[in-house]
Amino acid sequence: MPSLRFLCALVCSTFVAVMPPAPLSAHEGHDDAPTTAAPARPRVAVHSDLYEVVAAREAPDRLRLWLDRFEGNLPVASARLEVALGEQTLVAEAEADGTYVLVSPLLARTGQAFDLVFSITGGPDGDDLLSGTLPALPAPNPHAGPFDDPWHATLEWLSHSPWLVAGGGVLLGLLAGSAMARPRRRRARVATATALALLLAPAGGNAGPGHDHGEAEVAAGTATIDAPSRLPDGRVFLPKISQRLLEVRTVTLREDAASRTVTMVGRIVADPNRGGVAQSIAGGRITPPEGGLPRLGQTVRRGQVLAVVEPAIPVADQTTIAERSGDIEQQIATAEARLTRARTLAASGAGTRVSVIDTEIELEGLRRRRALLSQNRIAPEVIRAPADGIIASSRAVAGQVVAAQDVLFQIVDPRGLWVEALVFGGDAAMDLRGASASVRGSQPMQLGLQGFGRAVQQGATLAQFRVVDPPAGLSLGQPVTVVAQVADPIRGLILPRAAVVRAANGEQVVWRHVEPETFAAAPVRVETLDAGRVLVAAGLAAGERIVVQGAGLVNQVR
Repeated sequence: MPSLRFLCALVCSTFVAVMPPAPLSAHEGHDDAPTTAAPARPRVAVHSDLYEVVAAREAPDRLRLWLDRFEGNLPVASARLEVALGEQTLVAEAEADGTYVLVSPLLARTGQAFDLVFSITGGPDGDDLLSGTLPALPAPNPHAGPFDDPWHATLEWLSHSPWLVAGGGVLLGLLAGSAMARPRRRRARVATATALALLLAPAGGNAGPGHDHGEAEVAAGTATIDAPSRLPDGRVFLPKISQRLLEVRTVTLREDAASRTVTMVGRIVADPNRGGVAQSIAGGRITPPEGGLPRLGQTVRRGQVLAVVEPAIPVADQTTIAERSGDIEQQIATAEARLTRARTLAASGAGTRVSVIDTEIELEGLRRRRALLSQNRIAPEVIRAPADGIIASSRAVAGQVVAAQDVLFQIVDPRGLWVEALVFGGDAAMDLRGASASVRGSQPMQLGLQGFGRAVQQGATLAQFRVVDPPAGLSLGQPVTVVAQVADPIRGLILPRAAVVRAANGEQVVWRHVEPETFAAAPVRVETLDAGRVLVAAGLAAGERIVVQGAGLVNQVR
């Protein structure tokens, strides 16, 4: 039985070894292009100084057309697009998705290329005329057959290999003889059968007759897929449909005036005139007011009660206050007795009215002193909002004991925010003309210079800027990058910072729009102008079209 099991395992492994890999072997007339990329549709892509037109086959008699502006790569959906096809002039129908459709039976002719003339009228940049050649539609494959699954492919492969059938008979004979031979001879015959199986096994991926799977053909098939792909020369093929989905926008480089800048590290602070802090003067235990303690982000008004602090009196002070209170009570009792006697004498004529008035004044003063002393013992401290704004930070909890001058609440007006930054170099602060700040992942903010200090702190001068129209979401203490202009204007090629991306090797590149559906990377050296712009120092020339929106997405195409 062990010999029989061993024989069965050997037969199965031999069959697997000699069976051809069906996905890589095909009969005559089949295409062995990778299954992950379908062949591109025949297309024509032309452009002028005004427009770009791309036409691709959707069916043998149907074309899908994309019309974009040359400047900016913006879609054009409202123009009239006429196409001259041979002696016919057809009008492409505008679709709801911003594309155009052209249908003609002439397009269904196989083996014939078509010279197309595109006439554009009513466009945003005026009228234009473009021409291009649509590749011929390939003839249908007469050798197409039903052998599209691995078993049919294997049977066809065997039909083209009679030597394999003969070898398989010899192999089965060796295996049958090894099952009845002695153990030592059995091992020798099994080794011979295994070697024969390895010799009969096809070299992983040989195609059937009439096929050629050279590297050039595979590379070409991969480079002409109708989907975003990286071409062998490093360029990127990005169909118009993908460009519109990714909202790829371009700009034509032109020289412009700019200023040299300096980059600083700053942080968000509150406008000292629009906000403040709420502190306790004497300290004590916090008690919530009638409406409760304010929460973070709550809007408050100036003078609004935020918290109540009950003062804590030490034992020694309590003893002193008790003694003073007893003394005052005794003086009040004495004064009341004198007042009663003075009134009696004045009524009988033995006393004067003046003594009665003096005693009444003395008694009133003693009573006021007693009231003040009692108030100092029990009157809590009321914490009020110093300005209008929102609660930026809160350190108050019911029952908490705080010391004098502890900051309980910080109030900030979100419309009044400043930026503090350190400018290294005393002369740099004197030359500041304009500035912008950016938080990572957000749009640049315009800043207005408020002033700079005359004291040097760690080799830098402190500069303060006002945030013009602060965006939502800024927090106190949040770090920002400040870019300020410090020199006379210079001329050069200016690009948005988003146009510069990092290539796989780490160098800075921009993407040039060389053809309607082709982009090429260009290494560049740039200098920072402000939070949203850079100056091209080397690598580009005026007149080139550069991707300024969606460059990161184009850079990720592989």
